[in-house]
Amino acid sequence: MDVRLKRAYDEPDPSDGARVLVDRVWPRGRSRDALRLAAWERDIAPSTELRRWFGHDPARWAEFRSRYEAELREPDRQAAMGRLAGLAAAGRLTLVFGAADAERNQAVAIRDALLRRGRETA
Repeated sequence: MDVRLKRAYDEPDPSDGARVLVDRVWPRGRSRDALRLAAWERDIAPSTELRRWFGHDPARWAEFRSRYEAELREPDRQAAMGRLAGLAAAGRLTLVFGAADAERNQAVAIRDALLRRGRETA
């Protein structure tokens, strides 16, 4: 399973494969054409409450991941995870996100969960 991460503000590349936005909110200043998305999975994003609590504070990253992984087990998010897993099984998948911190954001947690899921079903 080849799952990559890319900021919404970085230019798309043909090697990205299927590009899926995993933010609840649309990235400011970016058009649909500019992002070249295969899909927008807004329902997989962290709840508004969790996102606000986290506030991209690096000191809260470990607790955010734990809470978000619990949210990813909810039925609606499991359906979205299944769609992402299907895209990843078909070829390269790039999770697109708007956060400035490329190492601590929901796309990182989603990628890790997808990779775990792939290992468990292999």
